[in-house]
Amino acid sequence: MSLAATASETAADTVLTDLFGKAAQAVEAADTLLGHAKAAVLAKVAVNGKVSGAKLEAEQFAAHGLAWLATYVESLRQLLHWAETLKGEGKLGRLETLILQSGFGEYLAQIEGGIPMSQGEVVRPADYGLSEDQVNAYMAVPGVAALLHAGNTAAVRAEIAAAISDGLASGFGDLGLDETMAMVRDSFRRFAEDKVIPFAHEWHLKDEFIPLEIISELAELGVFGLTLPEEYGGHGLGKTAMCVVTEELSRGYIGVGSLGTRAEIFCELVMAGGTEAQKQKWLPLISSGELLPTAVFTEPNTGSDLGSLRTRAVLDGDVYKVTGNKTWITHAARADVMTLLARTNPAEPGYKGLSMFLAEKKRGDDANPFPTPGMTGGEIKVLGYRGMKEYEIGFDGFEVKAENLLGQQEGQGFKQLMTTFESARIQTAARAVGVAQCALELGLRYAQERIQFGKPTYSFPRVFGKLAWAAVEIMIARQITFFAAREKDAERRCDLEAGMAKLLAARVAWATADNALQIHGGNGYAEEYPISRVLCDARILNVFEGAAEIQANVIARRLLEGGN
Repeated sequence: MSLAATASETAADTVLTDLFGKAAQAVEAADTLLGHAKAAVLAKVAVNGKVSGAKLEAEQFAAHGLAWLATYVESLRQLLHWAETLKGEGKLGRLETLILQSGFGEYLAQIEGGIPMSQGEVVRPADYGLSEDQVNAYMAVPGVAALLHAGNTAAVRAEIAAAISDGLASGFGDLGLDETMAMVRDSFRRFAEDKVIPFAHEWHLKDEFIPLEIISELAELGVFGLTLPEEYGGHGLGKTAMCVVTEELSRGYIGVGSLGTRAEIFCELVMAGGTEAQKQKWLPLISSGELLPTAVFTEPNTGSDLGSLRTRAVLDGDVYKVTGNKTWITHAARADVMTLLARTNPAEPGYKGLSMFLAEKKRGDDANPFPTPGMTGGEIKVLGYRGMKEYEIGFDGFEVKAENLLGQQEGQGFKQLMTTFESARIQTAARAVGVAQCALELGLRYAQERIQFGKPTYSFPRVFGKLAWAAVEIMIARQITFFAAREKDAERRCDLEAGMAKLLAARVAWATADNALQIHGGNGYAEEYPISRVLCDARILNVFEGAAEIQANVIARRLLEGGN
């Protein structure tokens, strides 16, 4: 019996009546539970009504769990919004309905039974300090009870698996894009299919730079000035467009999808903190791809603790002389200009003494990565996320023109950098969605082609079930990422939403890649199979742009200090 036939005969009985009404009830119930959890965690970490840093650290598990709970509640809200929008436009199909049903069923169950923050770390209601009565009240809400029982059943997963079995040709559900964004997506999907996917694995295996021809073509397509205003050489599109483009390019290869990240950070910094002269000089050069930027922030032994940075920049006439060490700098050798964070006032502790520079340098290559006087460095060999390469850099009297101090004011570096966090995390979430989508498609193709015991492995429930759930959770991650982008486009503060999107999407990318490799069996562990690359690429997403633990801590603090 075929998978489709099995699904059609069994899943029909599990279809919920008034699915949208029950989902709306469930969101309200989950939001109420979140309110109780927030109050319970606040009681653990507050002193005189204010969050204590020491207590927050001592109660990390509960606090970070709260961040995950809030992320789940917002994810369900956005999944419902997506489905309601499709319904209103007459685009809601059977697959989209099943994704809604499965997503709610599983996330509601995890909220009650335990949310996986990472492997081996599952946060449960008691960890927040919730009472049994509070949890029972949540589970007794009709919408919650119905979806817990009939949401993510084996029959539903089988029907989803049947619906996505030709997903490589027809897609994995309507993304909810308007006509313009759908055209943008199609354009970059074709680019990835033609210019990236056939060559990505070879670039990875040889640990080669992404060819400059690819970068030039991306510049012509407008990737590096996508969200810049037209007056500075950009295309004036919003962050939703950035997400769509980033996802499609990352689906091809995370390195290509990440080429725009440094341009995005550079342009955000200059737009928010630069003088008009700096905007006029630098932004058109970045947008056109004439200059390649890189971000130089992290130092050895500091990680996310940017307030401990030691690299010094001392004014000497009309130049600053920079001394210190930086690490984990992506695309550093090839870059023409660096957004460089350094300490200009050693008397100011923490963040206050930091300044941001637009530091020019000569472009290097493998043979001579850092030809600029005052700079030395070497490559950091990495498991994945290749194509741009990672470097450590030493500065010894490296000169930066005083006119390239961002905003022409010292001590503003960290504040300026903070303006980029929202966009950078939204873009990273989109990269994660693209990597997850790549893993899903690789797993699906292999499962359909691999014959075991006389039939494709895709016919086995524990194979197609992994891929069906991946399709659901990727859509959830995608929709919360789009939501964060819409909030940013509306010029509303969205550090909470951006952090949630990045937190969830990074976990989804890793889980999907891990399951797709499992479906490949031993072949997945062989370097010749692209899934081996994708697994390594996916792993970094939980680390950069704010490690998952740091991200959860930021979200928790915002929630506990009154964030919505």
